[in-house]
Formats: sequence, C-alpha cells, structure tokens
Amino acid sequence: MPPLCLVEPVKTRYLNIAEREKIHAGISAGFSIRDIAEGLGRAPSTVSRELVANMGQQYCRAPASGGRHRSRPWDYSPHLAQQRADATAARPKPAKLAVNPRLRAYVQEKLTCPERWSPEQISHRLVIDFPDDEQMRISPEGIYQSLYVQGRGALRRELTVCLRTGRAVRKPHRQPDQRRTRQIPAELMISARPAEINDRAVPGHWEGDLITGTANKSAIGTLVERSTRFVLLLHLPADHRAETVRDQIAAQILTLPAALRRSLTWDQGAELAQHAQISIDTDLAIYFCDPHSPWQRGTNENTNGLLRQYFPKATDLSVHSADDLAEVAAGLNGRPRKTLGWRTPAEALNQLLSTAS
Repeated sequence: MPPLCLVEPVKTRYLNIAEREKIHAGISAGFSIRDIAEGLGRAPSTVSRELVANMGQQYCRAPASGGRHRSRPWDYSPHLAQQRADATAARPKPAKLAVNPRLRAYVQEKLTCPERWSPEQISHRLVIDFPDDEQMRISPEGIYQSLYVQGRGALRRELTVCLRTGRAVRKPHRQPDQRRTRQIPAELMISARPAEINDRAVPGHWEGDLITGTANKSAIGTLVERSTRFVLLLHLPADHRAETVRDQIAAQILTLPAALRRSLTWDQGAELAQHAQISIDTDLAIYFCDPHSPWQRGTNENTNGLLRQYFPKATDLSVHSADDLAEVAAGLNGRPRKTLGWRTPAEALNQLLSTAS
C-alpha cells in the first residue's frame, strides 16, 4: 500500500490516526488482516482487535468463497475509531459509583445494613442479585477507593465507620519502616569466619537452619557438624520464634563437650535474632551467611535434603514428637557417608571424642 503521508509519526504502543487511515485504505482495497498488519509493521492481532472493536466481526471472518474480503469500507471510520480510543484513554476516569446512582444506592445500603457487608461481599453478591445487568458490577477495590481516595469520593466519607476496621484513613499494605534489612555487624558475617572453619580441619563447627512445613507454620531445626556431618534436630512443636529456637539450640549444644562447641553458621533468618544470647549460653561463635547464599551452608543444605525423606514438604511438622526426631537423627548418624570414607557420622564423632580424651 502506498504511504498516506510523507512523514511517519512516531510509533507508540497504541494505534494513531495515520495507522487507522492505512487500515481504512487496506479495507477499501480488500486486503487481508495479515497484509494490512504487515504494511503497518504491527501484529495481525492488533489490527484484528481494532476492526472487531470498531466494525464488528464481519471483516474478521474469512469470506466463504475464499476470495478477497468484500466488507464495505465505510463500516470502519478511522476518525471515529480515534475518537473512541482517545475517550477510552482519557484520565482520570469518573468513579463508577459517581455515574451510576442505582449501583451507589445498593452499595450504601449494604454497607449500612445491620449485617455490615464488606466491600468484597457486596462485589460478589451483585453478580447473584443482578445476573443480567452488567452495569451493576464493581470490584471491592472500587468501593474502597470511593471511600478513601480523594477525588473519587462517590460514597460519603462517614461510611468508613461501617467497615470492619472503622478506619477513616486507609492503611497502606506496606509501611516504609515496617521491614528493614537486618544490620548484622561485619565481624559476624561469614567473611570474618576463621580459616580453620572453612577447611573443616577442626571439629566443633556447626551449620544450622530450619525446615518448614505447610505454609511455614511448623518447623524443625537442624544442626550439622561440618567435619563429621553429625546431625542434631531441634524440636519446635509450638512455634519457631527466636526465643524458642534459642532455647532449643542451647539445650542440644550443651549436651556436647566443650571441644565440639566452637561456632555456628546460620542464614539471616529472624529465627536467630537471639544470637547474642545463644553465644552467651553456649559459648558458640555465631556467623551469618550472605543473603540468598545457601551454598555457604552446603553441608546443612545437603542434610536438609536428606531429611525431606522423613519430613516431606507441605506437611505438618508439628505432629512429630521429640522421640521421632531423635530416631530420625540416629538414622542419619548411622548411615555410611562417602565423604567420610564410608564411615558413619556417629563413628566419626566417636573417634574424635576418643582422640580428645
């Protein structure tokens, strides 16, 4: 098709009037949608949606004879299509409740009724009460905006007291100061860990983490000694808050001789927020991995993978008793390991204790 203007307009995401003129010319010449789109440098679906929106389906259906399209070119008006597009793109749009008194009355009635329906209940109930009336539709967010957002207040501001929160001002989902990156001192980061820990030359250095159950509501703590791969499991049936994890780590570590209580490396999870008290109670040096770096606790990650054979994902881990955990730990500690020359972690630990004594 010959160009309709000498200067091509800057192409944007949306069709412009020059492109709509070319679509009209293509229709007049009987070109297919694909031919028109190729001439515009647009996707065929863009042209198809444009014609469906402004002509209906008649042009988009292939002719029965298999020949050229014979739709009348005056069925598509590029200038009218441009006016519709401009009106649709205009911002800000009037609030739906502001231009539909019937819908506004229904929403206000349900907000103030003795049952005090929530915006979500109102939105879904509209579909049931008015199944054939598409004008009686509004999303929960549309109702909230009419109550809270200045300039879209189609509903009376005092109706906010009818909401279950009763707030006159909307509370943001995320507060700027609600979540902050934990500031861990440099001397506690894994980069400050002594070389003897990195090369596993000295026993008594542990890696720890949690494995969690369904929706992270239950958890089991895992401690693995780096040189022998000996496993200790923390029983956390009620919760895995920092205080609970602190007490369980202390209870398990203090059963070991001092030679096996040197350091503990953990990720930056909030469950170890009591790390200072853990160091005081157990005389362990605590180190933290870098964010999103599970390979820095490779021994622990490998052990957690083995534990999933006993504690599958998406299950409730709180149903396992302390005796169950002890039995699983004994099973792992009695399993020959290639990295230990096919000795078991229990045998490797006993050898270390014998040598130390």
